[in-house]
This record gives sequence, structure tokens and C-alpha cells, in this order.
Amino acid sequence: PVIPLTVPVDISLSHIKTLLSLRTSLPTTSLNLVHAGKHLPSSDAPLTAHGIKPESTLHLVVPMRGGMPPKKIRCTHKECKEVAQRIVGDCGFCNGHFCGKHRLLEDHKCTGLEDCKKESHDRNAAQLNSERTTVIKGI
Repeated sequence: PVIPLTVPVDISLSHIKTLLSLRTSLPTTSLNLVHAGKHLPSSDAPLTAHGIKPESTLHLVVPMRGGMPPKKIRCTHKECKEVAQRIVGDCGFCNGHFCGKHRLLEDHKCTGLEDCKKESHDRNAAQLNSERTTVIKGI
């Protein structure tokens, strides 16, 4: 649809966005203006500062409502097309997303498997050292 507006040359782009917002009942933050294929920034400078002459046409760009549904994340293991599991399928060592079959480090042959084992070993050793009992001599 066409929204005809006759405005003075010294008006700013932010003021035009406000006028269009009132006409379309959309927030000014979601409105973008395009002139000669270039997106115009929302500024207080007059139209002439942006190279817009009288009788020029400005195009209004608004975001689409709805759109495509979000794309499902697939398993990053080679030759697997299953949908990756949320949260438990994310590997923190190789940053991959995996299905229920490949979510364990051994199953997807994780590049960070050795680091994981070493980290786990160090954590267990620290836990054992903190729980170690000491012999008190002389009692």
C-alpha cells in the first residue's frame, strides 16, 4: 500500500518515522526508511542532508510478522540427520550439537575427550585430597 505524505524539506527523518508510526500503528523502532536503495538512519538532520529532494519517494520497510518457523538444529555427527537434543546434546568441548545416539563424548569421538578425562581426574583427585584423613600421633 502507498502512504502519501506531503512534508516540508526541512523535516527530519525521525519526525517522518513518527508520522508513519501514527498512520500504521507500528512502533517507530521497527520502521526503516529506504531512499535510492540505501537504508536511512533515524536522525534529526533535515531531508536535504541525506540527499533527498522534493517529490522524492521513500520506501518504508517493516519486519514481517510470523515468517518461517525456526530451523531445527541437526546432529553434527557425520552422516547423521537426526534432530539434536536440547541442552543435553550440546558438547562443551567441541561445541557440537548431537542427537541422543551421539551425545556422549565417546559416541561422537569428541576432540576434547582427553581434556575431559584429565579435567575429571583432577576434579576427583582434589575431592579425595580434601576428604583425606590425617593420623594424629601421640594419642
